[in-house]
Amino acid sequence: MDFEDRPSPMTPADQAALARAVEALERTSFAARVTGLLGRQLETAGKLLPARVSGVVSKAATSALKAATHVALTSLRNSPQRDSRAFHRALAAASGAAGGAFGLASLPVELPVSTTVMLRSIADIARAEGEDLGKPEAALACLQVFALGGHSAGPDMMDGGYFALRGVLAKSVSEAAAYVAQKSVVDESAPVMVRLMGQIASRFGLVVSQKAAAQAVPLVGAVAGAAINVAFTEHFQSLAKGHFTVRRLERLYSPDIVRREYERIAAQNGDAQKRSA
Repeated sequence: MDFEDRPSPMTPADQAALARAVEALERTSFAARVTGLLGRQLETAGKLLPARVSGVVSKAATSALKAATHVALTSLRNSPQRDSRAFHRALAAASGAAGGAFGLASLPVELPVSTTVMLRSIADIARAEGEDLGKPEAALACLQVFALGGHSAGPDMMDGGYFALRGVLAKSVSEAAAYVAQKSVVDESAPVMVRLMGQIASRFGLVVSQKAAAQAVPLVGAVAGAAINVAFTEHFQSLAKGHFTVRRLERLYSPDIVRREYERIAAQNGDAQKRSA
């Protein structure tokens, strides 16, 4: 029996959950969401920002991740579990309205706020999928979600896909988790933490550049700015749901089984897309 022909050990419900995760993690594009909102192409907009503005975006993304890292390692474990996605989207809309009203000048202030809001929503999704955020590795898995969004729709969108990116981050996450587990007070400037944040920031910054480009469109205004930030938040909520669904299934079955099923579904989706093209 060929590898691809092996019967799946997963239940139909779990297979369906994994299929939704594949859709979110392999086909979700923030640029496509914003294109739908503004009616214009934004796949490459972030690359067209002036160098000066790109520097502001990069610094804002790094600052936002530092704030999110502090929250992830100090307060997530004590937060109550609830379905707060709608609440967090509302908070994101409020901060995005400021971004739309004041443009790029507000990004260094607005982005850390919206990123921390998203992190708390990601944490709620993680708990709902069975994660123990008292464990450093689980808390850092929440931060990983910000690296998952740095791609655009297309055959090479994530340098090999979700599992390839997890593989790139695996050593840094493992070392950072070991460091956090040994310390009563975590120093976010420790080399292992800086290395992990740098890897995540390089991916997160791509989406932030697209968000900045969208909010820099003339006449965007507060209302559209709020809508862009809601799309920004929903994008990462969708990725978080997919990411923590995969992790839940890995605990239930095994990483090898889940990866095999994931790649089978992804291949089927790719074949279906080619046939419909």
